[in-house]
Amino acid sequence: MKIGIADTTFARVNMGRVAIDEIRRHASVGIERSTVPGIKDLPVACKKLIEERGCDIVMALGMPGGVEKDRMCAHEASQGLILAQLMTNRHIIEVFVHADEAKDDQELAWLLEQRTREHALNAVKLALYPKELEKAAGTGQRQGFPDVGPARQ
Repeated sequence: MKIGIADTTFARVNMGRVAIDEIRRHASVGIERSTVPGIKDLPVACKKLIEERGCDIVMALGMPGGVEKDRMCAHEASQGLILAQLMTNRHIIEVFVHADEAKDDQELAWLLEQRTREHALNAVKLALYPKELEKAAGTGQRQGFPDVGPARQ
């Protein structure tokens, strides 16, 4: 089993290092990393991690800025990641933290790390323990901020 990490130089926290640390806490797997300049470079990096470096699942880590153009670029990157998943028949866990999700640099740093760690655990579960995810179905899980819980019926 091999997990790929695709991250960017644009992010303000070393999300790749955080993801690798968290994966190593939960699993003994091979890890391949590819760092690219920005989020629109992530789809090809993820596809190459799968096709050329043999990854079974990949995390795409990035931090779009907080203006409208950045939201558009994030959307385009998301579409590319979806296409790469369909082309490779492999999961790519998108972990984006938008700059405007936090009120200040301290909260942004916390959110970048927390969301990355929670999704790294999701990648391990998806790759190695998919029944664990089934147990959490419908429970309103959120990565980074507090879970919202299930809806009341």
